[in-house]
Amino acid sequence: MNPSILLSKRAQGLTSSAIREILKVTERPEVISFAGGLPSPATFPVERMREATLKVLADAPQAALQYGPTEGYTPLREWIAAHLTRKGAAVGPGQVLVVTGSQQGLDLLGKCLIDEGSKVLVETPSYLGALQSFSLFQPAFASMPSDGQGIDTDALTPELLAGGRFMYCLPNFQNPTGRRLPLQRRQALVEKAAAAGVPVVEDDPYGELSYDGETLPSLLSLNPQGGIYMGSFSKILAPGLRLGYVVAPEPLFAKLVQAKQAADLHTPSFSQRIVHETIKDGFLDAHVPTIRDLYGRQCQYMLDALERHFPAEAQWTRPEGGMFIWVTLPAGIDTGRLLAKAVEQNVAFVPGAPFFAGPPQANTLRLSFVTVPQEKIEAGIGKLGALVRAEIEALPKAA
Repeated sequence: MNPSILLSKRAQGLTSSAIREILKVTERPEVISFAGGLPSPATFPVERMREATLKVLADAPQAALQYGPTEGYTPLREWIAAHLTRKGAAVGPGQVLVVTGSQQGLDLLGKCLIDEGSKVLVETPSYLGALQSFSLFQPAFASMPSDGQGIDTDALTPELLAGGRFMYCLPNFQNPTGRRLPLQRRQALVEKAAAAGVPVVEDDPYGELSYDGETLPSLLSLNPQGGIYMGSFSKILAPGLRLGYVVAPEPLFAKLVQAKQAADLHTPSFSQRIVHETIKDGFLDAHVPTIRDLYGRQCQYMLDALERHFPAEAQWTRPEGGMFIWVTLPAGIDTGRLLAKAVEQNVAFVPGAPFFAGPPQANTLRLSFVTVPQEKIEAGIGKLGALVRAEIEALPKAA
């Protein structure tokens, strides 16, 4: 590096995403990748979006290609507010900020809510992208104990919550575990957070992807004091649009707008208008069920393959929606080392350790199933199962 360039302490603390590094390996066509949390391209509504693009260019080409308001395209903000209101959360368009993917929403929230040393409560494990984004602002992470159903609300003691700047949660089909927080725990979480004066940041990119179509109330809808909610069009339309949104109360909303002005002025007008044109007449009501059906079948196929090929000592989640299965292997197995052996056999996954804000559980891993053909799921899980058996056999035997 040029010796005249002096990096800030913040920049020096930046790290690469473990998933992004693994994805470099998976670009090889021979690799069976369960690593990337990528939506299936088969779900992208190409023809619908082509028609919407042509209509936008025909009806309002200059406006679509011009700068726009920082808050977002008003008709799209109105659609988002109405959509969330139908689901039980009283949201007005004035609370909706359209962002350049929900990852930008995380960055803006970090800028507006975190000081160095701020206590930020996160799940165990939690979304790696959020941990990476928040870490830039040097918080003091506090891990909320979790089990197979998500956050253990009985463990949310006043001592744990005291001084929390905010609580970050993914209640629906969480990345990386695929688990969904039950209704009773949602209610308890909102009540305890409100009593402690800790805002709840609800990240909900997978909420629409329940395999049977049944949904649970959002934390936002259960919170009479209002909360912070993040949504995305990446999983129900296409991630290349980079379109998400943040719902926030005043005065936080105003500060998020100012932070976004400093970051990129506004989310692209063109993509916002295309998305609105695509969804405004109820398209998602027919489109989303096709995604649920595909992902449900893919998930079941991987669950069946795990039953066939993995040893009894391994445990895994059984998601009711979303894109991920979380596997726990016997203590003593390091899935980082296991990944190196798997890549040699052209199979990839994501080790679990980077998803932990506190002490990592190195015997865990995440599998994504939505982009892999069924015959490759069978072959890849077969190879991985054999490697896991070998690792278990190599563990020291108890005396």
